[in-house]
Amino acid sequence: MARPQLAPEPPGVPARRAALRLLDAVLRRGLALEAALDRATTGLDRREDRGLVHAIVSEALRRLPDLDALIDSATARPLPEDAKARFALRIALVQALALGTPPHAAIATVLPLVDGGPRKLVHGVFGTLMRRNATLPELPELPAATWLRWQAAWGEDVAEAARVAIAAPPPVDLSLRGDTTAAEGMSLLPRHLRVPAFATVPELPGFAEGEWWVQDLAASLPARLLGDGPGTALDLCAAPGGKTLQLAAAGWDVTALDVSEKRLARLSENLERTGLSAKVIAADALKWKPKEAVDALLLDAPCSATGIFRRHPDVLHRVRPAVIAEAVELQARLLARAAEWVKPGGRLVYATCSLEREEGEAQVERFLAERADYRLVPAAPELLPEGIAPSPQGWVRTLPGMLAEQGGLDGFFIARVDRVG
Repeated sequence: MARPQLAPEPPGVPARRAALRLLDAVLRRGLALEAALDRATTGLDRREDRGLVHAIVSEALRRLPDLDALIDSATARPLPEDAKARFALRIALVQALALGTPPHAAIATVLPLVDGGPRKLVHGVFGTLMRRNATLPELPELPAATWLRWQAAWGEDVAEAARVAIAAPPPVDLSLRGDTTAAEGMSLLPRHLRVPAFATVPELPGFAEGEWWVQDLAASLPARLLGDGPGTALDLCAAPGGKTLQLAAAGWDVTALDVSEKRLARLSENLERTGLSAKVIAADALKWKPKEAVDALLLDAPCSATGIFRRHPDVLHRVRPAVIAEAVELQARLLARAAEWVKPGGRLVYATCSLEREEGEAQVERFLAERADYRLVPAAPELLPEGIAPSPQGWVRTLPGMLAEQGGLDGFFIARVDRVG
């Protein structure tokens, strides 16, 4: 007996159903948004639908505390955090209040995601908020745990600056292969260009010619602190490859290592596009080792990634103390292993895109206390953008609020340590 064919869902509903799956993957299962996107959007027909799903969930994560405050203001009792009705309301409200979707379309494409009593609840709460002319605040609230952690680490001004930073899309930074490019924008350092947030990257002058690659300004600083070649350089945890390209352009004989073959494929594409060269190896740095020591090593270690919250707001909700502690342990193992691969007289740069002291300052302090054969080399101020200075210890810490008038930059920690010859 043939199975009855299910009627196709109304237009727009499959994308919202995918958004519900993706939001659930981030908030309930702790998956990274980008990592969960492919599976959540399986079956969607058009590339535009995938982009819509990403936009809905990204904006919902930016605005989650504010969305939940609105939902709770219109219910007799707060809905459970994992209630499907709450997830559906988040998706409907963020479309109507932040993404410009007409309210009738926002709710019509979400109601099919819930059944029975929850459906009536979603419809009622949404209608109540629309009749109240509900709005979202200009500056998003950070999750309470994140606010308290960053306030304790950096002070209230930095925590408040993070709210400002996440409210607007960040600009796009380009690292240049040479000293010039046909693209136009603001330059904050040599071989750097900043273009507007909504620039269509492949259409910018110089893309096809390989004159540049996309790389946040803060992410370009570790390779700058490593300095120029010649010599052998090892880029550990290299994908997606911006730092590898920088090192190759700076005259190093580069080996790029990463555990992810998929992410290394993107690096190989950029090497081909820019005409730069590097040896690319897919391997686990905890199991692999080079045949001989190198002159320079860059370890942009796996971390909580809280410093890139402007582009990846999921980290605000996924990263908890246990995640940070796990990252710290992995970083320590990688740093200890990498330190053995640097020649006497060679240099090592350790970096993380994290706003957690445990993954930056504390990690390097511990390393230096254990390794008498390494010394900290203070960052040269001329290698940094105007307005950013090395710390009194000599390392570099970028924070929310820095270069705010120019569009800001990601949160990073960077330290150069040289092996005593």
